[in-house]
Amino acid sequence: MKTLDLFKLDGKTALVTGCRRGIGKAMALALAEAGADVVGVSAHLEPDGSDVQREITALERSFRAYQCDFADRAAIQDFAANVNDECPPIDILVNNAGTIMRKPAAEHPDEYWDQVLEVNLSSQFILSREIGRRMIERGYGKIIFTASLLTFQGGITVPGYAASKGGIGQLTMALANEWAGSGVNVNAIAPGYIATDNTAALRADPNRNPAILARIPAGRWGTPDDFKGAVVFLASPASDYMHGAIMVVDGGWLGR
Repeated sequence: MKTLDLFKLDGKTALVTGCRRGIGKAMALALAEAGADVVGVSAHLEPDGSDVQREITALERSFRAYQCDFADRAAIQDFAANVNDECPPIDILVNNAGTIMRKPAAEHPDEYWDQVLEVNLSSQFILSREIGRRMIERGYGKIIFTASLLTFQGGITVPGYAASKGGIGQLTMALANEWAGSGVNVNAIAPGYIATDNTAALRADPNRNPAILARIPAGRWGTPDDFKGAVVFLASPASDYMHGAIMVVDGGWLGR
């Protein structure tokens, strides 16, 4: 196979969570640009006429839209069952949906902790288990988690988020250990500081924003499009020998 052909996703179906905006939307578009049809889900994704749907169908790829509350465990289980029943077999699962809730640890309420862990970790395990089971049966699949710099660092005022993203790093390796021999690749992408809704408060902070920029060797906040290449690589045959890896896309932050 020629090198560029290794990155083609023609005939594949990708399920992308949290696809309505930001990094998830950019990933969904990248997979469609590489040839995949897309099943998209977000808590507030429009059933028809969303921006992501219009952009993907303009590429002559199909798009199916679902809504799901990732904090509701029963809803996640129902969603996974519906996808397995209603959609073509899922070849690529991108676990991107997530949330963040900020408050100092000494004041961090149980509700914040429970919400963040459910959305960022528990729901992703459940969906990976239910979709991954079918991948194992077929002997092929690609699962990609969205990790974080806080998979490696502790952060400030986000203990639940840091715990959940640390868990994602361990879950990536745990599933890879079990499923690599069955033809299922499980890897993760760890974004650095990216200009999305989740970081709006940081970018508006007159102290934190310049401090963050001063530490990033690339000298800028990342953009969702910075993840297009990484997600296509991990979703394609080009990464067939990668298992349990966490790709860091951070403008050089961790190397500083």
